[in-house]
Order: sequence, then C-alpha cells, then structure tokens
Amino acid sequence: MKESTTYMYATETLGANVSQYSESVSLKLPQPLLEYHARIYKDRDDSNYMISTFEAQALIFLSRLLGAKRVLEVGVYVGYSAMIWSHAIGPQGKVTGLEFSEEYAQLAREAAKENGYENIEIHVGPAAETLPTLANPPEPYDIVFLDADKTGYPGYLNKILELSAPGAKNRLVRPGGIIIADNALRRGLVADSSSDNPWRPADFENAWEKQAVTALREYNEIAAENPRLETFLIPLWDGVHLIRLLD
Repeated sequence: MKESTTYMYATETLGANVSQYSESVSLKLPQPLLEYHARIYKDRDDSNYMISTFEAQALIFLSRLLGAKRVLEVGVYVGYSAMIWSHAIGPQGKVTGLEFSEEYAQLAREAAKENGYENIEIHVGPAAETLPTLANPPEPYDIVFLDADKTGYPGYLNKILELSAPGAKNRLVRPGGIIIADNALRRGLVADSSSDNPWRPADFENAWEKQAVTALREYNEIAAENPRLETFLIPLWDGVHLIRLLD
C-alpha cells in the first residue's frame, strides 16, 4: 500500500521556493487586496493574525467550487479575509463577520469601504454570545470560517451544530455546507508537542499555548467522531481543517 506520509521539502529554502512557485501559478488576487495585505504585514506587530495570500487563493478556489454565496467568519481581525470572501462570492453574496475587538472591527469596516466591498457586515462582541443571535437566518450559510481564539473552537463548533439541527426550518449552515478552521495544527504542536518539535515554546507546559493546543485537539477529535460530519485536515500553512456538514 502506498504510504500516506507527506514528505515536506528537505530545506526551508526549497520549501519557500515551491510555495512561491505554487502561489505564482494559482488564481490571481486583486491588486488592492495584495497591497492591503502587504501594508498590514509591514505596519502591524500582530499581523500574524492574518491569513497568507497563498491561503487566500485556496479559500477563493474552494468557495467558488462550492458555489458559495453566504459566508460567516468568526474572527475578522482587520478585514483582509472578509474582503477575500467578499471577492470570492461576488457582490450578490453576503459576508457576516464576528469580531471581539471594536478596534479591529472598525479597521475592517474602513478597509471594506475603502476597497468597495459593500456586502460585509461585522458584529462586535464575544463570538460565543453573538453566534446565537444569528439563529434563524433568512438563508443558511454555505461556509463558516473559524479564525478566532483557539480555545473557543470546540464551543464554536458545538454551537454551530446546535444551530444547524437536521430538519430545522431555519438553520445556521446548510446541508452540505463547509466549516473551515484555520490554525488547526498550531505550528505542528497539535500533532506533536514533544521536545522534538522546534516550535514548542520553552514554557509550553505552563503557557497559554498549551491551552490552545489542547482545545484544537479537542476540536479535531469532536469533528472526526461526529457522524454528522465528514472531515479532512490539510497540513498546509498552519493547518486548515475542513468539515462538510452531511445532513
């Protein structure tokens, strides 16, 4: 039987070159969004909260493959990924964002307005509290994108499933809809948090990082064991976890 192991590239330089080449021959992003991404990366110390341009290409491809028109994003940051979703689904679609920080939400709104993305709506507050307010939407969402606090992922998944009950007249996510979780491998720590992992922090056992890793493992396991869900975990970027809601 053919091995399942994905052998990554022998050197960081080779890996970077392969990624850059792959990105260069993938679908093109709008220049204003590339410029916005570059500006945030350059100017902000917390820019690691933002998805990469390469991952953005993958999300656009996936949403168009699904024919998605309604996207729910949990964790908006400064709006780059929300604008990516808006670009993917077109002006007739709808992007709903949940963001804890009023500062981030305002920056995201300003960026969307500046770049002409008018179909993005952002709700401010803890996602655990704002998610239930979206119950009984006029139309269910095609995609949910989780990119918020990692310790909240299991709770978010459980709430999303609760609000998408089989046979319900109004449900949050449609049958066959997709739930995408970013950072599901957390620098590989979710799969291997031993000292063999060079990304393991020196104070891992006592750090918030361990709580995040524990929660992500729980999220991955909940999804894998739920008969309503079909899952696929992609070991790209920081780990992209795909869930298809079967019912």
